[in-house]
Amino acid sequence: MTRSISPSLQATLDLLNAMTPFASVSGQLSQQRELAQWLEDWIRQQLNGVPVLPVSLQNDESTPPLVHMRIERQAAKTLVLYNMYDVMPATDEGWEFPPFTGGMTEWPGTGAVYIARGAENNKGPLAGMLMAIKSLCDTGGLDVNLEIILEGEEETGSGRLRRYLAQEPCPVPPAGAVFFPSLCEYGGGEPRVYLGFSGLSGGRLRVSGGAWGGPHAAIHASNANWIANPVWRLIHALHTIAPAVNSGVIARLPVDEAANELLHTLAEHFSIRDELRFRHSETLSVSGDTLACLQQLINGAVLNISEIRSDPQQARGVIPHSASAELALRVPPGIDGENLLADVRRTLSQAEFGGVELELDDSYPGHRFPRNSPGVDALLASYQLQGAKPQIWPWAPGCAPAYTFARIAPAFLIGGLGHGGNAHGVNEFVTLHGLERFQQSVTDWIRFYTHDSSFSALPE
Repeated sequence: MTRSISPSLQATLDLLNAMTPFASVSGQLSQQRELAQWLEDWIRQQLNGVPVLPVSLQNDESTPPLVHMRIERQAAKTLVLYNMYDVMPATDEGWEFPPFTGGMTEWPGTGAVYIARGAENNKGPLAGMLMAIKSLCDTGGLDVNLEIILEGEEETGSGRLRRYLAQEPCPVPPAGAVFFPSLCEYGGGEPRVYLGFSGLSGGRLRVSGGAWGGPHAAIHASNANWIANPVWRLIHALHTIAPAVNSGVIARLPVDEAANELLHTLAEHFSIRDELRFRHSETLSVSGDTLACLQQLINGAVLNISEIRSDPQQARGVIPHSASAELALRVPPGIDGENLLADVRRTLSQAEFGGVELELDDSYPGHRFPRNSPGVDALLASYQLQGAKPQIWPWAPGCAPAYTFARIAPAFLIGGLGHGGNAHGVNEFVTLHGLERFQQSVTDWIRFYTHDSSFSALPE
């Protein structure tokens, strides 16, 4: 690599390099706890943050710790900065560098990149966020009180965070906005501003053998004429809940006037082809013009199946004794996810589905907020300052625990310039140019939010 790296970017890369080796994956509690403690120590030492909920005092060994740090500046405004330190699992197979070692290289057409698990989602943005705060502290430019909250369960439902914020009194004081710094130039396209997020319910559908006719233990497949197979029962239940012809969509929400106004503007310049390329697909499962496709992208409650398995596995000559499917129900704001889950349970209570059980790990609803909420204009201005033309979406098709912060602040914003990719996949990356843009945009966003007048003269 011949790219010249600025001192500020090098410091961010050094911080990202330090975080990368922690395999902070769901189920790896020791690694998650070690990273949480490391982050708390770093914020205390580098930013003079004060622990509100010390990691060392969190003795629940079943869930990763929260990091809650406070930087009190005796300022008129308070801002919550939220982020995550958990990442998805990864093996070395197919990676240019081991995913929990990381490394830099040059990709034709993309430029200089840093490759590692979490580079995009979300250790890279976390490193950039922390260094943006440090740059403001070091230059005397941090004129806002900060509540920094980092969790280790974003990928699995944010259960501990939601319970923490539900306490009375709430351990986080009222704030003007919650900001979730992330790389939002998806696929290298224009940055996005989401005015809401979908909700998420995660768990599994499980079928065990027994009284309904399945085997108590795996048996030879020659008995299939007599003894029922749990896998077929599972497939029947899945098809009844969410017919395959609908690709898992089990409900749709009419898009209201405020949302449609934003979508009309978005559709004028939105490229479905570029979006599909970014999502590693060449086909569209809906038809119609760009506006109709955007409406269908955001207004459906969809049941995704990420894995179907049986026990024992990879045994063609047996009838398994159990089967399960890992599920995630994504529900846009405006659709009651609890009602949908109640409908699923009513369906499964029928005699034909005896032995089929829905196991729910965690669940939270969708949430949206108005265009004129605090912080939105500041985020737009931080994009415009670097020449970007942001897209404004009524809410995201993706999920975030926005609703849990609603009692603290009127807006939950995910934002930041920067291009990364392959999140959850092989060779997850962030471009070095994108990471630099990201850090500057976060610095500008905090500055603009703190001083409203500083962006009033920016062009629309």
